[in-house]
Amino acid sequence: MKAWYINSPGPIESWQFGELERPSAQAGELLVRVQAVALNPVDYKVTANGNPAWHYPHVPGVDLAGTVELASPDTGFQIGDRVAVHAYLARDGAFAEYAVVDARAAGRIPDAVSFEEASAILCAGMTAYQAVIQELNTTDKETILIHAGAGGVGGFAIQLAKRLGLRVATTASAANHDYVKKLGADLAIDYSKEDVTERVREWTDGRGVDLILNTVGRDEATADLGRLAFSGQLAFIAGGPDTSVVKPFTLAPSIHEVALGAAHASKDETAIRNLARMAERLMELVADDALDPLIAEVLPAERLAEGLKQVQGRHVRGKLIVTF
Repeated sequence: MKAWYINSPGPIESWQFGELERPSAQAGELLVRVQAVALNPVDYKVTANGNPAWHYPHVPGVDLAGTVELASPDTGFQIGDRVAVHAYLARDGAFAEYAVVDARAAGRIPDAVSFEEASAILCAGMTAYQAVIQELNTTDKETILIHAGAGGVGGFAIQLAKRLGLRVATTASAANHDYVKKLGADLAIDYSKEDVTERVREWTDGRGVDLILNTVGRDEATADLGRLAFSGQLAFIAGGPDTSVVKPFTLAPSIHEVALGAAHASKDETAIRNLARMAERLMELVADDALDPLIAEVLPAERLAEGLKQVQGRHVRGKLIVTF
């Protein structure tokens, strides 16, 4: 089979595209004929340093959509079923003509959803869903700050937050303000030229926002504590805040760690099946035209490394998709 692979940890430039032996599925697994994959920062970040569980050559990639080629009877799937899967990064992954996945994490693709759309909503969409729908308590809340609204996670989070009736502020470069507002943002803040904390305080009449989704990092998450309203909630995916900057029993914040792929490593049955549940819910929204899958461009398999370099350079709005 054709595949992108690495022979040792290293940068994208060291990746190779060539022939590898087709993998075999065991009990509880599916062999999937890959039709489309989505490109994510995690794909090149983890290959830079490798993983102790990998055997080489290793096939990277965590998001795939395709058809079931082989399924053990205990999985409930049949040959020809269309599935989308956020795969376990400790194993061989998505960037090949065939991939083996945990059947428990596989979501069924509705007829109205294409393979490209199905792959697009996985890592970024499910991260946004886990944060906005499953972790943050939005009951009786009014406002949310979503960082990096032009990115994959941010773009999906904006749409989900608006569906819940929240007023949405987001950070984005000036060139992306029209884009994030089309997704539903009520306020776009140019983080390179404006004081984010000051703009948030102005927008909320000095109160601060009820909810924040931080996709940037620890320093920005720490700064977010100064943007929260009393008893506000902060969800982060790239480094938690230094809560020592908040005096106890003053702000009463709630902090939520969002770690989508850790569901596989946890080996928790409910957590792994939740990956399929989230994927199916997002695909239902796409099928109902209630969620934009944010596809920026679709590339052929030969251009996958080129696409990853675009993602690495932060030159992409939404999702880059590659077809096999």
